[in-house]
Amino acid sequence: MRTANELLRRHLRYSCRLLARRVLPPPSLSLSNFSSIIPFHRRNFAANDHHASSYSPLFSNYTAQRSFSWFTWRNSVEIHELEEDSGGSSVGGLELNPNEVFETAPEQPSVSSTASSQISENVFGENTWYYYPIQAVISMLDGFHDFTGFPWWVTISVSTLALRASLLPVLILQLKKMAKFGALLPRLPPPFPPPRSERSFREQYQLFHMKRRELGCPSYLWNFAFFTAQFPCFLLWMSSIRRMCLDHHPGFDSGGALWFLNLTDYPSGIMCFTFPTLIAGLHYINVQISFRTIKIANLQGVFGLLAKFYKLYLDILSIPLFLVGFYIPQGSLVYWVTNSSLTLIQQLCLKNPNVRNQLGLPNLMEPVKNRVATENDHNSAANSEVLIPIEAVPPKKLLELALKDMAAGDQDKALILLRTTIEKDPELVQALVAIGQILCSKKLFEEAAENFELAIHKLSYIKEEEIGLLLLSLFGAGVSRIWEGKNSDGIEHLKKIAELREPDSPMDKACYYRGLVMLGSTLFQLGEKSEAAKYLRIAATYDPGVNAYLKECEEG
Repeated sequence: MRTANELLRRHLRYSCRLLARRVLPPPSLSLSNFSSIIPFHRRNFAANDHHASSYSPLFSNYTAQRSFSWFTWRNSVEIHELEEDSGGSSVGGLELNPNEVFETAPEQPSVSSTASSQISENVFGENTWYYYPIQAVISMLDGFHDFTGFPWWVTISVSTLALRASLLPVLILQLKKMAKFGALLPRLPPPFPPPRSERSFREQYQLFHMKRRELGCPSYLWNFAFFTAQFPCFLLWMSSIRRMCLDHHPGFDSGGALWFLNLTDYPSGIMCFTFPTLIAGLHYINVQISFRTIKIANLQGVFGLLAKFYKLYLDILSIPLFLVGFYIPQGSLVYWVTNSSLTLIQQLCLKNPNVRNQLGLPNLMEPVKNRVATENDHNSAANSEVLIPIEAVPPKKLLELALKDMAAGDQDKALILLRTTIEKDPELVQALVAIGQILCSKKLFEEAAENFELAIHKLSYIKEEEIGLLLLSLFGAGVSRIWEGKNSDGIEHLKKIAELREPDSPMDKACYYRGLVMLGSTLFQLGEKSEAAKYLRIAATYDPGVNAYLKECEEG
């Protein structure tokens, strides 16, 4: 009988192991399961005559709650039926060894992995406000990559170029607004009440605001327009590409080149210093170029101190950027290096006078040489070159500098100064005539004629001393229109020269008769020989060499 009981107990123990291994799945992983577990009945296996180590209530209770609670919860009915079959006694009932069941129970996932996955879903889930913008950028990059077939590092670089190109109009508009603001700033009252002033801050600011609107001066907030647009775009692109790297976006593991073949990896190996060095170096170079036109040593007071510390802060920031570069995926580093390189190119281009001229931007700085006489020797002078903002130079001084540049043959530099002069003083006719001359020499006849005609319009009521400007304007407008192919408009301007009286100045007189010769030559080419001979006879009294043309005209 005892042998039969032992066989029965072994058979039930083996059946229980099969149920635990094959039939019963592990419980669903949820933190709430720990609070909803049915208390474990130790009487099923805690008191075991054959295993003295399982007699401890503390050990048996801990093992039950940590290892067998799911088994008891799922199989309470089956175990209860087995107890009824054996009469409910501990000897005849199901006999289990806690150590054996612990070995056969399937391993449950850890609570820490569940918590970390829930945290990741909460951070990067659809409930976050930046989820949809990042997904939009990722979808756009995916579409561009599929359309072009470029490698991913080329796709990132080209998309960065497109982003910066779309932001360029904002920067140009900001520069134009701030140039106008700088030109009108000397004519504005201070926004804060001066010392010992009876005005309150509100009254002074209202006066400043009213005068600013009267002059059409743009707001100072335009100074932050480009940063307001660029910085969010930089963060959005950086976060989107970083998200693609961390999620092992398809193709990123082999979408690089050279030493950065895997864009999801962090910098490592022999070439690990390349990207961090480029980021820190480009940042430092961009800072130096930005502050190149600002002489911090010449700035006085609080502004000079703030500028000095701000530049020092930006210089020191290169070190943290170098260290941060080691903890960013290489895909994000490709974007960062491309963006910094484009910033460098943009700064160099916008400091070039020719580029600024094409974009309609005023020149940044103009070196002005002043002769400073010493107190001991009035005959000796020292040349000191001082950088002065071009907006602070008076219009007539700018015209004088431009004429000197024209005489020296530097027409591009003179053209920038002349256009700035017109922006400051639109009634300065000499600048319009000089601009027309430069454009005519560059064979930009239409634009040159427009400047000459604008000068003629402003000289409708001329004084005696301004007849030379009118002659020069009429001659320039006529010649420009004829060379442009509009002979009728050019002849009309040149005929107005013949209606004027002969000037007294030798230079003006030479321009007067040169215009008559040009008029006669044009009429002769159009077949109006009799009228051409009339103007050539007048010019022949000044220059006998014109008689040869006159004789050809009369004989023909």
